[in-house]
Amino acid sequence: VGCDRSKNLADICGEKNFQAFVCDALSVPIRSGSCDACISIAVIHHFSTAERRLATICELARLLRPGGTALIYVWAMEQEYKNQKSKYLKEKNDSKDKEEEINIGGAQRPLSDQMPDSSSQNSACSDRLLNDLNDEGCAAKLVADSRLPVHTNRTSFHSQDLLVPWHLKGGTKKKGESIDTVLSPAGSKESQELSPVFHRYYHVFCEGELEAACRSLDCVRVQKSYYDQGNWCVVLEKL
Repeated sequence: VGCDRSKNLADICGEKNFQAFVCDALSVPIRSGSCDACISIAVIHHFSTAERRLATICELARLLRPGGTALIYVWAMEQEYKNQKSKYLKEKNDSKDKEEEINIGGAQRPLSDQMPDSSSQNSACSDRLLNDLNDEGCAAKLVADSRLPVHTNRTSFHSQDLLVPWHLKGGTKKKGESIDTVLSPAGSKESQELSPVFHRYYHVFCEGELEAACRSLDCVRVQKSYYDQGNWCVVLEKL
């Protein structure tokens, strides 16, 4: 069974005879201890505070039976890792021809993951995460300038907290036309003239950040932690 914040995405699943419902990842209406396994892909990086991100992991753990497992994927700050560029960066040159397709009712697939810059920056990010988790309640740090940078697609990240622009091409459907639409390249004449721009919030995770959050919980054990094409990934087991 699947769940998503978007009713339109849940409806698409229903049309394909899959079981899906609308819910909030912070409060999933499923009985505690009733799931053999849970999968959270590209969800937790949309929550804007360390406290909320940790709460979503707690909610996943609540759903699992003892011995059950959960797989979590979040976007990585490090899009160039061990001298290898992620697919997201490699596709920069042909992104104009391969823009992400979305459906007016909801995303067909999410924008690919994103990226980091220097090793010293990544180390600082990890240190900041550990300090945040040690603070009572995992409260988010307040900063003097709360404006978020807007990310340029197919480039390296320069901030952990940012907005990703979605350029929606063709906002209306005429009789006989497909409702499939295309995200136009940022800054293109076409996108400026035709495309409404939506900004989605992301917190991209530094190395060790997701794993540290998971290890702060007493009810789960980290079975595995790894990097996969611009994502940090963790497999948890419910104790």
